[in-house]
Amino acid sequence: MYQQETINPYHKGEKTSQVEQMFDNIAPTYDTLNHRLSWDIDRGWRKKAIRQLAPYQPQCILDMATGTGDFAILAAEMLKPSHLIGADISEGMMEIGCQKVADKGLQDIISFEKEDCLHLSYASDTFDAVTAAFGIRNFSDLDQGLREMCRVLKKGGHLSIAELTNPVGFPMRQLFHIYSHTVLPVYGRLISKDTAAYSYLTKTIEAFPQGEQMMEILKGAGFSEARFQRLTFGICTIYFATK
Repeated sequence: MYQQETINPYHKGEKTSQVEQMFDNIAPTYDTLNHRLSWDIDRGWRKKAIRQLAPYQPQCILDMATGTGDFAILAAEMLKPSHLIGADISEGMMEIGCQKVADKGLQDIISFEKEDCLHLSYASDTFDAVTAAFGIRNFSDLDQGLREMCRVLKKGGHLSIAELTNPVGFPMRQLFHIYSHTVLPVYGRLISKDTAAYSYLTKTIEAFPQGEQMMEILKGAGFSEARFQRLTFGICTIYFATK
């Protein structure tokens, strides 16, 4: 068990149901907070993660922990797949995603489905690519979630992940610690009105495996050719792996 798996948003209940409740609660303000708290840098991180897939031209894509669909929409626009499924446990987040997709005129390409990341309903060897942006650290069982992502990938298919991580060097590590423990939870609490959500998200960033450790975890889940790249002094890390 990894440390972030023991961290829950609230005090009572099973982690997956708590995470679902948390994202339903903060869904109306999630996009605004995401972009403001990262100074809109998160858009560039997503583009970088999607560009990893461009040479392979995936036509059927699964975006795990899709949230409000930002990554799914960007992937549809950049990669031009024939179909992309955004999967998440939070219907509140996906309702907002559906509206954004309709506004973009992408409803014929992108669909949303409620899925348990640990027990996906899709057949094995279904997707050309699986993606996830800023969501896998909320998995209650990271190994099982990654095994499921590997299972539904076709042989030779690719995984692209973007995740928030702790910077490793001085002084950015220290500055990020101060920012994530003061500005992020306080501002998040004021805007979202959820007193626990952004404190929880900060704790999971600190506890989540990263870099070389994450490479070993990906290989243990069945992936090969895993690599990673730290962005913006290590605040975000993108991972790429092949089945």
